[in-house]
Amino acid sequence: MAKQMIGVNRLTPYVELQNLELIDLLSERHISTQRISERAWNDTSDIHISNSEWQIMARIYKKQPTISYVTKNVDISRQAIHKFIKNLVTKELVEVQNVENNKKEKCIRLTTLGEEYYEKNEALKIQLEHKIAEKIGADQMKMLKDLLKTDWGI
Repeated sequence: MAKQMIGVNRLTPYVELQNLELIDLLSERHISTQRISERAWNDTSDIHISNSEWQIMARIYKKQPTISYVTKNVDISRQAIHKFIKNLVTKELVEVQNVENNKKEKCIRLTTLGEEYYEKNEALKIQLEHKIAEKIGADQMKMLKDLLKTDWGI
């Protein structure tokens, strides 16, 4: 059965999820919600920002970490992270600066525009979360979030 995308908020169709195991269910839901989130941003903004760029922006929001910290804490190759950072600099969403007393290391921070965009995107994700909660129920949403936050020991 082909995936249906009915409207902006349509996740993977219910029928397709019925025979999946946990790992595949998590993956399908992750991919679907990421796609919806990215589309919601790109439908309201002139500046396209990929999910990988959002991941980087999330690690530096309200901080000034080093680029090496970002590469260690984002599950993207070092080479790709450098490419994404260059793209973010070009879009004027981040600034890269030298680290004081360290010629090799560079730190990265969001610009004012980058912070504004990050906060707007967070608001879009909260809207998506509310739509999901409306569908599954507030108690189920809380339970789902609690389960996902639990230490699974793996």
